[in-house]
Amino acid sequence: MTALLNLNRRRDPRLAWAGLAVMAIALLVLPFALAGIGTAWVRITNLAILYCFLALGLNIVVGFAGLLDLGYIAFYAVGAYVYALLASPHFNVHLPFWVILPIGAAFACLFGVLLGTPTLKLRGDYLAIVTLGFGEIIRIFLNNLSQPVNITNGAQGVYMIDPFRIGSFSFAKPEVIAGLSFSGPVKYYYILLAFLVASIVINLRLQDSRIGRAWEAIREDEVAARAMGINTRNMKLLAFAMGASFGGIAGGMFSAIQGFISPESFILVESIMVLSMVVLGGMGNVFGVVLGALLLSYIPEVLRYTVGPVQRAMFGRTLIDPEVIRMLLFGFALVLMMLFRPAGIWPSALRKRELESKAA
Repeated sequence: MTALLNLNRRRDPRLAWAGLAVMAIALLVLPFALAGIGTAWVRITNLAILYCFLALGLNIVVGFAGLLDLGYIAFYAVGAYVYALLASPHFNVHLPFWVILPIGAAFACLFGVLLGTPTLKLRGDYLAIVTLGFGEIIRIFLNNLSQPVNITNGAQGVYMIDPFRIGSFSFAKPEVIAGLSFSGPVKYYYILLAFLVASIVINLRLQDSRIGRAWEAIREDEVAARAMGINTRNMKLLAFAMGASFGGIAGGMFSAIQGFISPESFILVESIMVLSMVVLGGMGNVFGVVLGALLLSYIPEVLRYTVGPVQRAMFGRTLIDPEVIRMLLFGFALVLMMLFRPAGIWPSALRKRELESKAA
């Protein structure tokens, strides 16, 4: 009887709602707690949310459809530059952010289709090489589109980018609202959190939809999926387009938060980092991907702030650059994860069964 009561209690929906309420309160209070430690940690959290957004977009391509993309940061760059050029003195155009973000998503979506069209018959390493080249081509274009017509301002980048504004309310300026002090990073935190929740809901709905099941069928066996009547061509293009649109929106938000962008913000290492977040968290599992993005965003920063002081406390000086140790530990952790949990920290049930069957 006790076991039955415990089972009913676990299934009580009120407990689930209570858990969601506690999580929501914790997320609402989090920026003020971080601000007590230092404003830098609020900014790090904002960047972590942006990486979650990017990882969710890449998860559509890699996790759902099984298409390896090493140039995903190119769509991030497209969205960032669309926002920067339409909200800065560079072209003297200052459109509101709710107009520019959909435009950036549309441009990134277009570039996703342009990337997907010539790669429809490629798989594995060949697809990875082509997408890697695409990402580098976009970065080189952004670096050189300053002559003969100055479009991107070249390596100098675009500066004085407008922040998010709603009327006279600016997300970049500190304000006191209802007796509480809201700095710029704290205000951005809340709008980023709203975008993240919306993207999680969209990903979950996509995963459970007919489109999501078609992507998973293509990932499992493309020939069998085509034999079952799935239009693999259109489904692949849709995966590239959907994933790219997430990157475009994230890029626009990055431009608004930073106020300055340059081609050096969109290098190959960033693409590899986002892909590592998807693989580490668990490809195909929305919440696993979010977990992986948060871990790979926070842990390197924690190491950045601790490795140097520990060396000075032990040896009286810094023997090894903290950045070197940080990347060594980061790489070592990834190797251990791939050896002992190849499906990721929080894999999807389907993906986990795939790897187990292959190992057997």
